[in-house]
Amino acid sequence: MTISTVLKHNYAIISEAEWNQNPDFSRYSEYGLILLRDAKDAIIGAVWEGRPGEMIPVGIASLQMLEEDAEWDRYSVWIFTDPYRNILGWIERESLYRFLCHFYKTKKEFYETVLFSLPHRVTVIDGNSLICFVNEQEIQARGMAKNQIIGKRIHEIDKESSLERLLSDREKKTVIRLTDNKRGIYTQTNILKDGTSIGAIQVCWEAEEIEKIVMNLEAYTSLAQDLKAVFDLSYDVIYVSDGEGMTLRVSSASERLWGYKPEELVGKTVYELEKQGVFKPSITRLVLEKKDKVQTIQTTKTGKRLMVVGIPIKDEKGNIIRVINTSRDITQESRLQAELEAAKSIMQGYKQELEQLKQSAWKNDRLIFKSEQMRNLVTLAGKVAEVDSTVLILGESGVGKEVIASFIHQKSQRKENPFIKVNCGAIPENLLESELFGYEKGAFTGASKDGKRGLFEVANEGTLFLDEIGEIPLRLQVKLLRVLQEKELVRLGGTKPVRVNVRIIAATNRDLKEEVQKRAFREDLYYRLNVVPIQIPPLRERREDILPLALHFIDKFNREYNRNKMFSPEALEKLQAYKWPGNVRELQNIIERVVVIAEQQIIEPRHLPETLFHAQNNSNGISVSTIMPLDQAKELVERQLLAMAKERYGTTTRIAEVLGVNQSTVSRKITRLGIR
Repeated sequence: MTISTVLKHNYAIISEAEWNQNPDFSRYSEYGLILLRDAKDAIIGAVWEGRPGEMIPVGIASLQMLEEDAEWDRYSVWIFTDPYRNILGWIERESLYRFLCHFYKTKKEFYETVLFSLPHRVTVIDGNSLICFVNEQEIQARGMAKNQIIGKRIHEIDKESSLERLLSDREKKTVIRLTDNKRGIYTQTNILKDGTSIGAIQVCWEAEEIEKIVMNLEAYTSLAQDLKAVFDLSYDVIYVSDGEGMTLRVSSASERLWGYKPEELVGKTVYELEKQGVFKPSITRLVLEKKDKVQTIQTTKTGKRLMVVGIPIKDEKGNIIRVINTSRDITQESRLQAELEAAKSIMQGYKQELEQLKQSAWKNDRLIFKSEQMRNLVTLAGKVAEVDSTVLILGESGVGKEVIASFIHQKSQRKENPFIKVNCGAIPENLLESELFGYEKGAFTGASKDGKRGLFEVANEGTLFLDEIGEIPLRLQVKLLRVLQEKELVRLGGTKPVRVNVRIIAATNRDLKEEVQKRAFREDLYYRLNVVPIQIPPLRERREDILPLALHFIDKFNREYNRNKMFSPEALEKLQAYKWPGNVRELQNIIERVVVIAEQQIIEPRHLPETLFHAQNNSNGISVSTIMPLDQAKELVERQLLAMAKERYGTTTRIAEVLGVNQSTVSRKITRLGIR
């Protein structure tokens, strides 16, 4: 029976203030003990089912105190803790007394068994010179029954004995003398307690036994020399502990790997050394907990990484009596492995980025614009590129959100590192998590046996562009938020956090505020992303950019398809008049189509898709679809142009500049036409 078998675990820990508010033990009927703690979380007392109406003091004891003369009657209830001060359980004083009675009785029987097992004659006397113990060898040597010896004074059994002389000594004393027949020796030692001799013990060694011991001693000495040579010359650390985790022997390599000499470690427990950070984790502790061989990586206070194998040595009853560890320094191997993994990650990032560049190389061309809106937007993007703030790019589909994201990356300090793009709406939901965050080997059926890095890790030290961010499901939004807040992630199927240093640029054509109200998008994630919002206006609101973009695309596709096409003025007018609901992407696709299909060198309006004409005929543009007086048509055109310009540019000075007239003319016409 051990103390752990009698400890009770039905306790609760609450604050003293909580108990004082409602001191009713019946609220905790399932518990036998309520521990009360103060504001600093220290246990200050308890309420016990044996005395539920009052707070009583409790004793706190470690397992080591069982070996000491503690004042067990001081408290009605005792709490026992492990070496880390964690509570193991509680016990009433009466139950503790019963355990201690059994505990000390067991120890007494153990020590008597030890003395009985010695191959020598053993006699023990108490402080009154009365014989209180003799073993079988002594009984046989005396030729008497045990009851004829126990309880008698030593001089009644051995008139020449000098054992009782040691009882008067107040210091430890050992006497060695020859037996009367000169064929053996007596070893006599007093038993001290608090400076007083409370007894003495005598061991008789026969000459034949002494000779055997001398021979064994020589053999052990030779073996010890061999083992010392192994310990001193071993490149690895050899570490020997007992079954309680006490360090018994350490090889000299400990100074090289751990920064501690063997004598600085011997005599200390592995729990103490682990707590001090000498090594982590303690392999001996793991072996004692698992009761089996353990092999794992250990880190040291000096920054080393060791591969350690711990092997338990057990007695015939299966109890661990020794733990032997061997530690091999793998710091250099780990560093090389980390560098290899980093190189693989960079290579994977560059490979993916290169593939994306091949598929959409035009998106990294220089920015093409003429409008004031885009000039201001690019200026803002340039400023944002100088810092690592998260950017949220907003705009309709096809306006060039990815182009702006790439521009920010190329202008940033991360431009030499990967720029990884992922369309969150194009990847199935069940694959998106593993693509973004990666997975460990065996995380799911069909997973790679080596695991896989996610795009966050691939983009490490670079930029990750999350297009269509509004498509990410809610359950993944939580993991994305953690990456933004903590700069770390956990792979699918893994438990170990992975640190990442990634700049996030997100984009969406959705109204995320509306999505937050619909509870389709997390509000906290929205504010994390919306640090620097950039709104890209649609192409219809920046018509000055249509012609520069059209000329840029026709030049690009002429070079790509080895053509020499050009637009007629009438075709350019049609492009300029169209509202482009598909924005820049639609403009690019239409120009690519006419460059490939048109047979003539000059692209006329008839080569353009009919959708451009249909949309214009049904729009509210400046074109006139019915017959009217010329003056009326002129006024209608002026009204529409001035209203559109007033809404877009605001000031009459800017409107006059765009329309190519004097500022006074603009002011006069706006007043006359009643435009507000």
